[in-house]
Amino acid sequence: MYKETVEFIKSSFPSKKFIPLHEPHFIGNEKKYLNECIDSTYVSSVGKYVDEFEQKIAAYTGAKYAVAVVNGTAALHMALIVAGVKQNEMVITQSLSFIATCNAIAYIGASHLFVDVDKDTLGLSPAKLAEYLSANTVKKQDGTYHKVSGQRIAACVPMHTFGHPCRIDEIKTICDQYNIALVEDAAESMGSYYKNIHTGLYGSIGTLSFNGNKTITCGGGGAIITNDEAIARRAKYLTTQAKVPHRWEFIHDEIGYNYRMPNLNAALACAQLEQLDKFLKSKRELAHSYQAFFKNTEATFVSEPEHSKSNYWLCAILLKDRETRDEFLHYSNDMEVMTRPVWRLMNKLPMFDKALSGNLDNAQWLADRLVNIPSSARV
Repeated sequence: MYKETVEFIKSSFPSKKFIPLHEPHFIGNEKKYLNECIDSTYVSSVGKYVDEFEQKIAAYTGAKYAVAVVNGTAALHMALIVAGVKQNEMVITQSLSFIATCNAIAYIGASHLFVDVDKDTLGLSPAKLAEYLSANTVKKQDGTYHKVSGQRIAACVPMHTFGHPCRIDEIKTICDQYNIALVEDAAESMGSYYKNIHTGLYGSIGTLSFNGNKTITCGGGGAIITNDEAIARRAKYLTTQAKVPHRWEFIHDEIGYNYRMPNLNAALACAQLEQLDKFLKSKRELAHSYQAFFKNTEATFVSEPEHSKSNYWLCAILLKDRETRDEFLHYSNDMEVMTRPVWRLMNKLPMFDKALSGNLDNAQWLADRLVNIPSSARV
């Protein structure tokens, strides 16, 4: 199977000798907008492209407001702050995630609580969430508290893994029931929808990433999206060093953050956003061709979950066990086809291995079998 799979992947990218996992494409107005930005001399966090990008991201996702920041991790850090998470409180998330999710929680000094994922969505399981909260928490007037640690559970951060939406509506219902803020990590799911609503808009606040390996990129870059004007206003204020508006005075009335997206990055991002629909169409076509190919193999292609439209940011397959996974990883990379396992589970990392968690059997099952395969748009 290994040889046939590698040959099929190579045939899908015939012009490439080495096939990367996901590469950017700059085929539109990127150079034009960058030159205009340089000529304007507004290359830092003030400039027309920052404003334009925020407006266009809001329009594309259907959000009322968007705040552009330097990267997706900064977006998530700020989202947690604005959501009211404080030091020594607890945040629920999934162990099957990229490190940025947990790092943002750690920046605040909050504790991690890991809940399992669903095998079909790869994202936080509402059933496991409800089960854990019912057995291990107590509701008080000012929120929900963990019985063992005594900490208030301030927020829940599900992640839409590889662009596949989780059952976010069910998660929201549970969070509302327990008075827990819902902050969506939609870093990987620009262009993904669950029940016709863009990811990141079920919770009070969502975050996006435009890192170099994302569906569209501006080198780094991220965004906070929300339908709440107060949240958007506060996020923009805090990411601009908490500076009190004034024509010449520099007055800051609380701790702020230098998180605003530079105009140079926004210029690149605006040009990329113009190509997004083309990229999504190409990636969906690639996913469908993979899906058809893997029907005749021992591997299972990870398809978009029910009620979802996924951006298929990273395509993935499930192999029969960890040994088969490792053999395929060795073979494909030796053949100059970049493949990668899913991230090491967060509860297995030394920084987070003391965190409380529920049963994580699904996450471990997936970690033993999942492999990402080349997923670039073909344009």
